[in-house]
Amino acid sequence: MNKPSDMNTVATVPLWINGKAQSASSTRTSGVTNPATGKVVRQVPLANARDVDAAVASAQRAFPAWRDTPPLRRARIVMKFRELLVAHHEELARLVTEEHGKTLPDAMGSVQRGIEVVEFAMGIPHLLKGEMSEDVGTGVDTHSLRQPLGVCTGITPFNFPVMVPLWMFPVAIACGNTFVLKPSEKVPSASMRMAELFTEAGLPDGVLNVVHGDKEAVDALLHHPLVKAVSFVGSTPIAKTIYETCAKEGKRVQALGGAKNHAVVLADADLDFAADGLIGAAYGSAGERCMAISAVVAVEEIADQLVAKLKTAAGKLKIGAGQQKDADMGPVISRVHRDRIAGYIDQGVAAGAKLVLDGRGIKVAGHEDGFFIGASLFDHVKPEMSIYRDEIFGPVLVVLRVKSLDEAIKLINANPYANGTAVFTRSGGAARRFEREIEVGMVGINVPIPVPIAYYSFGGWRNSLFGDQHVHGPEGVRFYTRGKVVTTRWPDDKAVSGGFNMPTLG
Repeated sequence: MNKPSDMNTVATVPLWINGKAQSASSTRTSGVTNPATGKVVRQVPLANARDVDAAVASAQRAFPAWRDTPPLRRARIVMKFRELLVAHHEELARLVTEEHGKTLPDAMGSVQRGIEVVEFAMGIPHLLKGEMSEDVGTGVDTHSLRQPLGVCTGITPFNFPVMVPLWMFPVAIACGNTFVLKPSEKVPSASMRMAELFTEAGLPDGVLNVVHGDKEAVDALLHHPLVKAVSFVGSTPIAKTIYETCAKEGKRVQALGGAKNHAVVLADADLDFAADGLIGAAYGSAGERCMAISAVVAVEEIADQLVAKLKTAAGKLKIGAGQQKDADMGPVISRVHRDRIAGYIDQGVAAGAKLVLDGRGIKVAGHEDGFFIGASLFDHVKPEMSIYRDEIFGPVLVVLRVKSLDEAIKLINANPYANGTAVFTRSGGAARRFEREIEVGMVGINVPIPVPIAYYSFGGWRNSLFGDQHVHGPEGVRFYTRGKVVTTRWPDDKAVSGGFNMPTLG
């Protein structure tokens, strides 16, 4: 990163274009704030269309040579990148904690989940194999290929500055594409460090580029004629807009949107086990996870017991700066977001929900200007309340009461979001029914956050995903490649061509 000119200024995060750090042509900038202190720690340029065009042009120039590099050679560079990520694991996690606010152990875990996607990408040459059929007709063979698309781009959110970018660019690059990453301008530094490490691993210049920015940069990428595919993770309204825009532009698109993840707790569940899992799923990363459990659906007969256990456990959570060793939960990303969460708590009280635990107004000693809000818990929540309808994206857990598994399934299937869900039960029959009948993309059985391992794919249903393919895993490979079928005949002197009729090969 560029060094500050004097002690009263902060460093400016550069762009990464053609294998090196570069200054932006745009004069617009934004402050990068440490949420635990409320202080600006860096400045980030907000790239304009000229900056985006430079990054895309760099990727386009690099594409032919990278496409033609044998897949195993590409994989060896990915392997080296993985080694460097492991060596710099804690450094990357500390950047995440500084700019996002989540606790260091949580950041370490998220980096590890990203590294696992890179480990999957190391084996992608195996998944690029096509199929072959001999003698589909007399003297005619057919085989299929999977080929890279060209320049791909990823637009990633603030809550996982390492993990979500690693869902995208290593898979795309291992498939033979080049890439332009647009991370959230709130958390730019980890993406820059990863670009440096990938270059150190031997990645050719221009294969990976990083631009920072806001809507201007995003629009430039979406409309750029050389961009062939767009991957996005963010809110549902923006995901839908990006999907529609890319469809009109003829680009391949996977756009992951918001969530309202439910956990059903049945009467036969181990309530201590369930409560312990739900506390981490609801309040980990201050609730700023697209897979956070934000709604508990409890059968009436055990609801009082479960709420009491949740209240006790949530009340013991230690709120502090992410670097504090004893902190369970750090700040949220910004003052505006903290106040928005508090506003939802106000709405829940006004709507008649029972506020069991109130996280508003919390202060952390030594970090009075930080963006902290404590764990909040509501009971007796109704589906029409805004605290249930909307994705709050903060440490607010709501409890709805139902009479049966059937009622719970109907409630969840009626929700517009369908990212992840879970059920706590000792009954194999109930679990099997839930697994089969629930209309949600990722399901946990006694697992509150069912994020798939890297060699499966991540994605929801309904308003949680726009597009046909999920991210990483086998579907990620299919997204970043396209199929081609080749039919071959090597005629001898006696062969006759097909003439004017529709050819048949039988």
